[in-house]
Amino acid sequence: MIYLGAVTILWAFSFSLIGVYLAGQVDAYFSVLTRVALATLVFLPFIRPLPLKLAGKLMALGAIQLGCMYVFYYQSFLLLTVPEVLIFTILTPVYVTLIFDLLQGRFSFRYLLTAMIAVLGAAIIRYNGIGSEIITGFLVVQGANICFAIGQVGYKVLLEREDIKLPQRAIFGYFYLGALAVTVVTWFIFGNAAKLPTTTLQWEILVYLGLIASGLGYFFWNKGATKVDAGILAIMNNALIPAGLVVNLLIWNRDANLTRLSLGGAVLLFSLLLHQYWGKRLPAAQVSQ
Repeated sequence: MIYLGAVTILWAFSFSLIGVYLAGQVDAYFSVLTRVALATLVFLPFIRPLPLKLAGKLMALGAIQLGCMYVFYYQSFLLLTVPEVLIFTILTPVYVTLIFDLLQGRFSFRYLLTAMIAVLGAAIIRYNGIGSEIITGFLVVQGANICFAIGQVGYKVLLEREDIKLPQRAIFGYFYLGALAVTVVTWFIFGNAAKLPTTTLQWEILVYLGLIASGLGYFFWNKGATKVDAGILAIMNNALIPAGLVVNLLIWNRDANLTRLSLGGAVLLFSLLLHQYWGKRLPAAQVSQ
C-alpha cells in the first residue's frame, strides 16, 4: 500500500507538467519515446536472463501498459484540459476489476451500465461544448485507462502464477523493453521531427518524467500491485484524481469551471461506487452471468 501511495503523490504533478509545458509544443510521440527510453536505461543494469516465454510476457505487458497507454495518454492532452483528463481516468478501477474478473473466468454485464453513467458524467463536464472533440478525447482517455489496467493486472497475475526467484528489479527491464519497442515504431511512423523540445525546461521535464515518474514510478506501482488485492488496487487507481486536481487547480488552472467539474465528477464517482457495490454484493455465480 505504501508503494501505491508514494507513487500517487509522485504522479500528481505529471499531468500538469505534460498539459502545461509539453502538449501541443513538443511532439507527443517524441515525448513518449524519450520518457520510455530513459525509464529503460534505469533498469537495464539490473536485468537478468529469463526464459524466453516469460520475458515475452513481461515485454507484452510493458508494451501495453506503457507503450500503448502513453500513445493514448499524450494525445488526450491535445483534446482535453488537464482536469478533464484527470476526471476521465475515473473509469480505470472499473477496467481493473473487469479485467481481473475475466482472468478469473467471470464477467458481469451489469458493469457496462457503470460505464454508460460515466459517459453521462463526462458529458456534463463539457455540457456546452459536446462535439467530436470531447467525445474523441473521452474515448482516447479510455484507451489509456484500459491499457494501464491490462498492464498492472496482468503483471500482478503473472507474478502470482509464475515461480520467479529473482527480485522484481531484475525482471522489470523486460517490461520497459516491450514499451520501448512500441514507442520506437510509433515515433518513426507518426513522429514530427520539427516539434522537438526547444527549451531547457522542456528537456528537464522529459528527463524527470522518464527517470523518476516512469523509471521509478511504474516499477514501484506494479510492485505495489503485487502486494494488495484487486479491490485495493482498483481504489488506489483513483486516488491520483484528487491529488492531480489539487495540484493543477491550485498552481496552473485556477480559472477552471469548478461547478461543471464537481457535478460531472460526482456522476463519474457515482458510477464507480455503483460498480464497487455490485462487485461486493453479487455472488461469484451471479457475477459470471
